[in-house]
Amino acid sequence: MPAYNEERNIGRVIDELHVFDTGLDVVVVSDGSTDRTAEVAAEHGAHVVRLPFNLGIGGSVQTGFQYAHENGYELVVRLDGDGQHDPAELPKVLAPVLAGEADIAVGSRFVGGEGYRSSATRRIGIRLLALIVSAIARQRVTDTTSGFQALNRKALDLFAADYPHDYPEVEGMVMTIKHRLRLREVPVTMREREHGRSSITALRSIYYMAKVLVALFVGLFRRRVVPAEDL
Repeated sequence: MPAYNEERNIGRVIDELHVFDTGLDVVVVSDGSTDRTAEVAAEHGAHVVRLPFNLGIGGSVQTGFQYAHENGYELVVRLDGDGQHDPAELPKVLAPVLAGEADIAVGSRFVGGEGYRSSATRRIGIRLLALIVSAIARQRVTDTTSGFQALNRKALDLFAADYPHDYPEVEGMVMTIKHRLRLREVPVTMREREHGRSSITALRSIYYMAKVLVALFVGLFRRRVVPAEDL
């Protein structure tokens, strides 16, 4: 669970994860937080990885994947620390991976899901990116920015070795399909952030769109990366 200055949200999310499964290993990557995110996470029973400075979402997520890879986990769930991903929805996200039908499952707000769907500006951007990624991948996807995911060991090996930084979910989807991993979207209901606010403003959304589009087309010509297990 990547988290940056989420001291008012992180405790509730961890508690909800433990309600879902009391034996769940919860790992919070505090991405250079300047508040009590790390302390609150530890108080609620999570293992905390503290980054000395802010790496951004891609760096913090890959840190979590590397931790899971190095500690031999076979199944990993990623969700955000802001409370928008409801742990009660985990059975839906886990089901395709546990059934052996997917290497990575992504919770989508746009496959029959209801609830919070972000601002109109961001929804337009998400749908445009979904159209482009679907065309590149030759597979229909709907929610290219969702960070609510379940991964098996094969997907974990890939992302522990190489993961896009900055805003990685879109490029991560393309990587998944380029490496012939099985991707499945499942419908989930997202929640609105209860405390704090997202760092992605309308202006940053436009910047994000432009940057990701460039990265997508550059990424089409990248050399295939060898998974960590083969290094």
